[in-house]
Amino acid sequence: MSSNAPGPKDDPARILPFQRRGKPRARVPHSPELDTPVEGVEKYGSTGEPDNYRQRMINNGLGLLACIVLVVIGVWIANTMAEMRRKQDCVLSGRRDCTPIVVPSANPTK
Repeated sequence: MSSNAPGPKDDPARILPFQRRGKPRARVPHSPELDTPVEGVEKYGSTGEPDNYRQRMINNGLGLLACIVLVVIGVWIANTMAEMRRKQDCVLSGRRDCTPIVVPSANPTK
């Protein structure tokens, strides 16, 4: 067993530092403000200009309309694929009457 290996008496929650090989790096002083993964989001808040509520609602409506169009197209594609699969299964099973033939009714009142 290596002399560097942690033994059972060591703290299991101990963090081992990763050290790169090569030239040594300068130590960065530890400060609490450097612990945050991102800088403050205050700069994305209000710019002081009044909120354009009308434009935001128009954009939301257009986004909703785009989502609805995508759902409708998806349902249409799914139905078309299901119908094609049904017809293909019918043909591959050897039947000849797979496609419905629309015949106008023989209504004498016309």
